[in-house]
This record gives sequence, structure tokens and C-alpha cells, in this order.
Amino acid sequence: MTTQTLPRTTSGWVGLARSGPDAAQGPAVVAAVYRLWLVAFALKMLGSTWDMSWHFKWLRDDLAPPHLLNTAGTVIVVALVLFQAYHDVGVDRLAKRLMVGGTATFLVAIPIDILNHKINGLDITAWSASHALLYIGTAFMLLGVARGYWISTPPSRTRTVISAFIWGFFLENVLFPSQHQEYGVLSLESWKAGAPTAEPILLKFAADQIGRPVDELAVTGFALPVDSWVYPAWITGAALLTLVAARAFVGARFTATAITATYLAYRVVVWGLLAGTGFPKSIPPLLLLAGAIAIDLVFLAFAGSRGGKGLIPKQAGPERVTAAKAPTGLALALVAAVFGAAVATAATAGATWVQDFFIGAPPIDYPAFGYGFAVLALGWAAIAAVTHRKRA
Repeated sequence: MTTQTLPRTTSGWVGLARSGPDAAQGPAVVAAVYRLWLVAFALKMLGSTWDMSWHFKWLRDDLAPPHLLNTAGTVIVVALVLFQAYHDVGVDRLAKRLMVGGTATFLVAIPIDILNHKINGLDITAWSASHALLYIGTAFMLLGVARGYWISTPPSRTRTVISAFIWGFFLENVLFPSQHQEYGVLSLESWKAGAPTAEPILLKFAADQIGRPVDELAVTGFALPVDSWVYPAWITGAALLTLVAARAFVGARFTATAITATYLAYRVVVWGLLAGTGFPKSIPPLLLLAGAIAIDLVFLAFAGSRGGKGLIPKQAGPERVTAAKAPTGLALALVAAVFGAAVATAATAGATWVQDFFIGAPPIDYPAFGYGFAVLALGWAAIAAVTHRKRA
């Protein structure tokens, strides 16, 4: 693949956008397109991270800087989807449907969310229905990009690393709503200490919506509007399941650990930047790293028990790795899924207790880890069954 086949003039790029790449340009265009996807997702991630902190300080504004940053990424996304869908660049039918459907859902969710704010005033939780449409749209979009990139790129270390980054963006999207509790617990503590990080106009607005003065009940409703079972159930049933899917898809050792460590490093760096510029602080979910390590160790352990064959076989695009059929293969994979879910859940719950002891954590209803375990076990088993059937 060489960039020398790409146009060197503005008119050449316009022609490429209209007619699509020729055979010689194909590989270079695919590489350029997916690099732009990374830029788009990076802008959207930076915008959403800033947006969460912004909303714990000031009243909502449609044209707030974090929204504009996110919009810049969305504009790139729309252009890429239109180009790839129209010219079938770097996609198959499934990847295209995921990209188009996800982007359409996201775009439809924007006016719905704006209308929701206009009608209902301040939407003080990241867990609302209109916000969920944004996350769901982004999730399908990312799945389409992950598949499209994987099937259109030759096997290489670069493909493995970039695929892991795509799944890292997916993890960030999954964890975005749970940041409400990670910011909210500190926001409530700061108010109780007499040094609120939220502006008075924001607190008054939130209190007026429920017809109360700015008291502890009103501030709690603003900072921690969901029950304490939500956070542990979501971390286990959604975030850990994302890491299982990433490990199954990418196939490299310690994929889950690398993705989680990179995400947490990003959160820590952004924490410093936001806190240093006067924005509210959050508690990064360091507890997630224990679950990620457990997932990778379970994959390695069951790969070793089968003589080097993976619990969920490595994907290699069209040249997917095959393995000899074994009548007990699926049963072993399902046992591994349930066992892995139990180990990862226990590791995450233990790490939560440790984190809470040393640096704090959102309110945790520990029995709710059981709900997350049930979802994780079922999801992991489904992934194992699907990949086992495809390789058989």
C-alpha cells in the first residue's frame, strides 16, 4: 500500500469523492478512510469527556465548546459513511448496514435530545432515553467500523493495534453514562463540604425542577439520580462484556488488559487537565482493570487446556483460523464462559472494595454484581457459541 496513488490536487480529491477509488487507489484509500475514522472518534471522545465535566459545572448550552468538538467528529463521520456506503469502500454488506444504521440513529437522536431539553428543561442524568439513543447509535457505528476495517485490511500488527483502539472507543462509549456517578459522588461531597463545584444557577435550576430549595435532597437528585445497583451492574454486565467481545474479535493476548489500561490512562490524563482548569473532578473506574486481567487470564487458561486452541478462535478476516472439530468443544467453551464471568465479576467486586477504601467510588450495592454476572455469563456464552459455530 502506498499513498503515491492518492490525488495530489483538490480537483483530484473531488473526483475521487464523486467516482470512488480505482483499483490502484483502493488500498491507500481504505487506509486513509480508517485513519480518518480514528480522528473522528478521537474528537467525539474528547468532546464527550469534556461535556460530562461541563454539565456538572454549568447549565446546558447547545453550542457549548464540548458539543462543538463532538459535532466536528460527527461531521467527519457522516462524510465517511456517505463515501464508504456509496462507493463500497472498505465495507461489506453487514459493515455498511451497521455504519449507516448507527449514524442514522445518532443523527435522529440529536434533535430528539434537544427537543427533550426544550420541553423538560435540564436533563440531569446521562441515563435518559434520548441519551441512550446517542450511545446506541455510536455503538452500532463502531461495530461497523470494527468489522469494515478488519475485513478490508491484511493481517498485521498494525491491524491488531488499530482494531484494539476501535474497541477502546467502544468501551469509552459504553462507560460514558456511568461517568455520571463517578462525577456525581464528588459533586455531592463538595456541596456537603460547602465548596460546590457546580455553579449556583445550575443547582437552583435542578432544585426548581423538583420544586425544592437547594438542599441535600435536591443536590443528590442532580448528582446521583440513579440507584446504587446501576453502577456495579453496568460495569460488570456491559463494560466487562465489551472487553470479552474485544478479546474474541481481536484475538491477541491481553487485548482486554491493554484496552482497559489505555482507557484508564486517558481518563487519568484528562482528569489532570480538567481539574487543573477548574472543572469538576471524577473518580476513574480503576476497578475495571482487575476484571480485564481476569478475562485475559481465563482466555489464556482455556487456550492452554485445549493444546493451544483458543476458547474463542482468533479472527483473521476472510482467512479466519480454523480448528479441528471436537464434540466437547462447545461444552468446554460454555463452561469457560460461565467460569470466566464468575472470576471476572469477583475480581471486579474485590477491586471495587479496594478502590473505595483508598480513593473512593460511586455508591455501590454489592449484591448488584450478581445482576452483572448473569448478563456477562449469558453474553460470554453467546459469543463463545457464535464463534464456535463459525469455525466448526
